[in-house]
Amino acid sequence: MILKNIKQLVTFTGHEAIPGNDPARAQILEGIDIKIEDGLISQIGPNLSGIGPEIDCSDFTVTPGYVDSHTHFIFGGNREDEYRMRLAGASYVEIMEAGGGIRTSVRHTRAASLEDLVESGRIRLMGFLENGITSLESKSGYGLDLETELRQLEAMKVLQAQSALTIVPTFMGAHDIPEEFADRPKAYLDYILETVLPEVTKQGIAQYVDIFTEKGVFGIEESRDFLEQVKQQGYPIRMHADEIVPLDGAVLAGQVAAVSADHLLQISPRGIEALKRSGTIAGLLPLTAFSLRAEYAPARDLLDAGVPVNLATDYNPGSCHSFSVPLLIALSTIYMRMSMLEVLCGLTINPAASLGIAHQVGTLEVGKRADILLHRAPNIHFLPYHFGVNTVEIVIINGEVQLDRRNSHVSRK
Repeated sequence: MILKNIKQLVTFTGHEAIPGNDPARAQILEGIDIKIEDGLISQIGPNLSGIGPEIDCSDFTVTPGYVDSHTHFIFGGNREDEYRMRLAGASYVEIMEAGGGIRTSVRHTRAASLEDLVESGRIRLMGFLENGITSLESKSGYGLDLETELRQLEAMKVLQAQSALTIVPTFMGAHDIPEEFADRPKAYLDYILETVLPEVTKQGIAQYVDIFTEKGVFGIEESRDFLEQVKQQGYPIRMHADEIVPLDGAVLAGQVAAVSADHLLQISPRGIEALKRSGTIAGLLPLTAFSLRAEYAPARDLLDAGVPVNLATDYNPGSCHSFSVPLLIALSTIYMRMSMLEVLCGLTINPAASLGIAHQVGTLEVGKRADILLHRAPNIHFLPYHFGVNTVEIVIINGEVQLDRRNSHVSRK
């Protein structure tokens, strides 16, 4: 396949490196071609030729496929009733304290079969694809017991075998405290370390381990002890930190050298400095802040301090039931004051590096997998300008067209 006469090609350079979000490291080319062979980008340059189909890209802006570094898309049931409560004024914490929140999804997910989880996951993957997401991380954490956590991770494995999208599995048994361990967070973390994680390791079905460090869930010292033991078992770690209450979870993330610290709505200056020193990536989730009516994470403070920033959907059954990248771009540029080039970096090479797949995806470079988006847009800055609208027209994964909106038909009466 050859993508011919691209109106504008936009990518970050660095191949496997995390470039930060410095717009100066963006590469913008016009009137260029991309040649794809055996699923990989083989050439980028003018006037390329070869056998195989050609796509005229004279009306398209071309970017790497988006990489979503934080999702919870394998779960049973929905929580629209709780969302209705939130719209009526109930807070996230109030819903949790009333027995809702994550525990509602735990009940639904424990009752779901592997087939149920795979089928609902397959439908959600189409939603990610339609938004231009070609690789994504997926967390467990709606089982909080051995059987269901393994079943969630197994569903991810099944879907990876069936889907063109890349799925990076994260074990998040430390997502909440289950009812059978009520008021005994340390005992539950010990159960994870002694019973669940060894089986996850034996089956080889997770690449990362995550924990929800938050008031009413797992405190700083509990999280520290847990994460240190996880590291000793050879897992790189991720963290939910400083989302609702300022606990200085980001400081801990820096101290334990987490790969990423996500949410960060309540991050302190000490936390920003800790992330900068450790090289931990800040994962910002503006769709969740929007849903919770919360203040957005201080993206400008993080970027100006030199902390690399990821942007992710946080798709989940509770606080963010959305995979809308157009809305994410709008919130990031309008309310978090990021430039579109900073946003693109946070949706491509930075998250790819944080997930350990930047040697394959995240930039448009010779030798990398041809995961490519064709946007119906004259240039990259049209995307935030045309806010809330999906500009993705064609999605290519591993050199094959997976979505082509040009073939859609709207009937008129």
